[in-house]
Amino acid sequence: MDVSLASAWAALGGEPGLLRRVSTVVREGALPARLPVRELARACVGVCALAAAEWAARRAGLAQVPRVRVDDGAVAAAFVSERHLLIDGRAPVTFAPLSRFWRTTDGWVRTHANYPHHRERLLSALGLPEGDATAVGAALAERSSLEVEETVYAAGGLAVALRTPQQWAAHDQAAAVTAGPLVEHDRTDTAHARVTPRPGAAGAAAAAGPVPSGGGPLLPAAGVRVLDLTRVIAGPVATRTLALLGADVLRVDPPGTPELPDQHIDTGFGKRSTALDLTRAADRRVFGELLAGADVVVTGYRPGALDRFGLSPEDLLARRPGLVVAQLSAWGPYGPWAGRRGFDSLVQVATGIAVVEGSAERPGALPAQALDHGTGYLLAAAVLRSLTEGAADGHGRVVRLSLARTAAWLLEGAARGGEAYRAGGGGGEAFDGAEGRLAERDSPVGRLRYALPPVSFDGGPGDWARPPGPWGADEARWR
Repeated sequence: MDVSLASAWAALGGEPGLLRRVSTVVREGALPARLPVRELARACVGVCALAAAEWAARRAGLAQVPRVRVDDGAVAAAFVSERHLLIDGRAPVTFAPLSRFWRTTDGWVRTHANYPHHRERLLSALGLPEGDATAVGAALAERSSLEVEETVYAAGGLAVALRTPQQWAAHDQAAAVTAGPLVEHDRTDTAHARVTPRPGAAGAAAAAGPVPSGGGPLLPAAGVRVLDLTRVIAGPVATRTLALLGADVLRVDPPGTPELPDQHIDTGFGKRSTALDLTRAADRRVFGELLAGADVVVTGYRPGALDRFGLSPEDLLARRPGLVVAQLSAWGPYGPWAGRRGFDSLVQVATGIAVVEGSAERPGALPAQALDHGTGYLLAAAVLRSLTEGAADGHGRVVRLSLARTAAWLLEGAARGGEAYRAGGGGGEAFDGAEGRLAERDSPVGRLRYALPPVSFDGGPGDWARPPGPWGADEARWR
């Protein structure tokens, strides 16, 4: 399967003829890498924009699907949005000191300890009551990579041994991941009227389709209510994109584990944020009321992690027939690692991407957290396509994506691309994709500089309607 717009659109079940509505502005040097990262990023954003245009045409009764334009520069800027973000002139710190590569007795491991509880579990697994990089490095240098991987995982922390693509291909989890499609989508047996126009904050867009009065932008998701149960980057990128397109997106987090503030700001544009403790009966009732009015639920927790709250896809659809349920995970919903925590940086290390971008002696990384961002736009596209299909047949949908499956797609694309990607780098001078793709605005969390959205189609929005606010500060209700 090549890394292309056509293959991504086919994975989403899209009509092949609509690909003629897409044009591409190629920027040589954008997202330079040994692997076809630029092509992956272009494909993910392109199918998301095409799915949005398709849904807009359906809702507004347009004779043609609006034309889509994918600009490599806009895509490159968006794929490193966390690096472009400034908050009152301050640049966020994207990785904590203990989130990095470490030498072991037989190779390398990479750890992830951005969250305080993950840092504590890493130190506990290593027998360190407290520790800095020097102490952690000394402890890891005495152990093998696989020993660290299993010991830290058993303690609830995150560490992954460096593998080559061949070593990963021989792993049982790789077999489980590659056995499935890039985008898994199932139609449910329950039928229910799909998205209905709603009055209120969505304004005329909800009352008369996706076109607001007064010549505003085409908002295909206006009136769509999205419960956002995601964290970190990929899931929030998907729901941030749905918010751009007019959806009422309400992010719900447990109050005891707040999101990292800078991370929340980068992916919080267009959305609202509330906190509910689902171990409390009162908060479960509130969540139930939100679910009763929802059209889409997007989850980004480990498979099975939300089941104890009655939030498995089966339970959600039983409570809200006709719902679109979109599930995102790091390692996929099947296989021995399905229940493990994971992040983009760790998936790169496990799957062999870090070796391809560097070497087994000196591992490298992609020029962006492209598995996160790419999967996020694919996830948004899958939701939009589910809404389009559901409008025709009245059925709900369940879609599943994973960072590991996106990684497999990227590696498959390199294999098909031949030596052009093996030779190293993107070739030529790196393209500054940020030029003309950044904006500034005031917000409740300060003056922000941020990357503009890359999803673009004729008549569509060029920016989010609202800036991010403080984490957990909004009421748990629909607009």
